[in-house]
Amino acid sequence: MVYQANQKTLNFEQPLIMAIVNLTPDSFYDGGKYDTLKDVLADISQKIKEGAHIIDIGAASSRPGASEIDEIEEWERLEKTLAGIRKEFPNIILSVDTYRSSIAKRSAELGVDMINDIAAGNKDSKMFETMAQLNIPYVLMHMKGDPNTMQKDPVYEDVVAEVKTEMEVKIKKLEALGFKKIIIDPGFGFGKSTAHNFKLLKHLTELVNFNYPVLVGVSRKSMVNKVINTSPVTALNGTTVLHTIALLNGAKLLRVHDVNEAKQAIELVQYYKNV
Repeated sequence: MVYQANQKTLNFEQPLIMAIVNLTPDSFYDGGKYDTLKDVLADISQKIKEGAHIIDIGAASSRPGASEIDEIEEWERLEKTLAGIRKEFPNIILSVDTYRSSIAKRSAELGVDMINDIAAGNKDSKMFETMAQLNIPYVLMHMKGDPNTMQKDPVYEDVVAEVKTEMEVKIKKLEALGFKKIIIDPGFGFGKSTAHNFKLLKHLTELVNFNYPVLVGVSRKSMVNKVINTSPVTALNGTTVLHTIALLNGAKLLRVHDVNEAKQAIELVQYYKNV
């Protein structure tokens, strides 16, 4: 599958890497990492050298328990940084992690190529219409509840069936608008227990069967740490194990903190599949 994004190309014939760049002071792993735009640009440069295909910029933390910031603050964090990134790296595919259609639109006007929406349109009724108008790739992520409450005893009768059903409804709404540049994200850690997360990972092929690329975002998350008693800082090896499982189950996009290790996982799995 190939998507066009502002005269750039996303080719999902081989799995791709989306590198995380958090502008937030309170993200669960790398909050407060950057002091200046220069720091951001240096980190992005390194991630591109290591093999990142997409840079995903987040200005509002979505960690469990995070409080929502307003649109003004989100845009203040984004505006100058996006302009600086686009100027410095005109050819990289640039994504913005936002659930606000107004932020999506303003970001696209600054040259952003892709939108990553943790709420799958649930927090902004104009998001689907906006994406159809922008016609750039869109990550449709499942989340039960919101970041402030989502990890307080989430309950499902059948997590795989329920996530699959919700994604199917959303996909049909987008397709009805003539929009098909969809990327599916099951939303690991977003309103799911550890068991829910692993069940979704085990049955990832059921989302792959929608015939849209599937994104997996498990990097350094609690689904690693709660099983093997690591912390976000020490969870790289566990993350790589889960990336390997995800790739074997059909994932086409890994959203990661650690680009080089994700690239190695992709290369080994691809070799294994092709041997």
